Amino acid sequence: MTTNQTLTSEETERHIGVVDEYSAHNYHPLPIVINRGEGAWVWDVDGKKYLDCLAAYSAVNQGHLHPRIADAARKQLETLTLTSRAFHNDQMGPFVKELCELTGYQKALPMNTGAEAVETAIKAVRRWGYRIKGIPSDQAEIIVCSNNFHGRTTTIVSFSSDPGSSADFGPATPGFVVVPYGDAAALEAAITPNTAGFLVEPIQGEGGVIIPTDGYLAAASEICKKNNVLLVADEIQTGLGRTGKMFCFEWDNIRPDVLIVGKALAGGFYPVSAMLSDNEVMGVFAPGDHGSTFGGNPLGAAIAREALKVIVDEGLPQRANELGSWFVSEVQAMNADCVAEVRGRGLMIGIEISTEAGVARPYCEALMERGILAKETHEQVIRIAPPLVISKEDLQWVLGELREVLAMSF
Repeated sequence: MTTNQTLTSEETERHIGVVDEYSAHNYHPLPIVINRGEGAWVWDVDGKKYLDCLAAYSAVNQGHLHPRIADAARKQLETLTLTSRAFHNDQMGPFVKELCELTGYQKALPMNTGAEAVETAIKAVRRWGYRIKGIPSDQAEIIVCSNNFHGRTTTIVSFSSDPGSSADFGPATPGFVVVPYGDAAALEAAITPNTAGFLVEPIQGEGGVIIPTDGYLAAASEICKKNNVLLVADEIQTGLGRTGKMFCFEWDNIRPDVLIVGKALAGGFYPVSAMLSDNEVMGVFAPGDHGSTFGGNPLGAAIAREALKVIVDEGLPQRANELGSWFVSEVQAMNADCVAEVRGRGLMIGIEISTEAGVARPYCEALMERGILAKETHEQVIRIAPPLVISKEDLQWVLGELREVLAMSF
């Protein structure tokens, strides 16, 4: 397998220049301009081929332009794309039914972005706290974890411990209590009679692929049940096969009270997300209480229906488990001097660069020059999270290139 990478071309610089001039500088992308994708591979504007090892932050678990999902999108584009929720459409009902049957929950509330689904869950948990649990008005608290990432809205960044996410966006929304991630005792100590929910990522992806100790989620689940607190699992990144099971919470044999899904729910074709729960929680919503013009639209619903079928039909969770376990063990066996730790579950993998060796960005740039697209997170971590359709042969090639890059000095 070969690549023919060269320095940034004039065409690439032209595209990047337009973005720099007309877009807010709220991202720091690698200097590549992609214009085509297929499966686990993408091509830039100069025709150079790269192996995608980020998968749009796990939004394209099914691979780029999966033909079955593309066909579903084309078919729906020719009939109906949007009605708003003022009317029914013929795709939303089958979509929420199939999503509920897959996840085991009684109700689904479709939205668009992951952040919208998190906000929906926050509203549901608070109202459940007042109307079902009996928390005094405006006193409900939701416990969250340090180092969390649940989105970018003003409410969500209000409980972020990342200064870059929250600085100068205040005043902060009240009603959230932050505890250390992975510490069940701290969770239990933070619960009060006014605690309505505990919002947690089974693995902290943006936080650096931080995996809690075995049994943490199970312990958290028991603590929540004992205290009549809703356990809310944010599986926007970890769900839908990424970690080697359909949902990451399955590794702890639990069932959250509320499940939040997004990203791969539509296979990278369209923004679709959802909050799922049972009747007691979903029953707090009445007409007019919450909504979305695009949530549950027929185009998104048709795409998501096929995206879910692809995950099941192609056994993508099992594939992620087998390939991920092998890949992590291979990287660990390299014993690279610059690596402080290798963490992973399924094909959600973090390679932490030691502070003595510098930061992760130069390693990601070196991988890009070799035709591999990975991205740093939290400065020290190279995140490897390719589409779940990736072949073992391609991952074997990544290992060879990675071994050479990790031997470099920057």
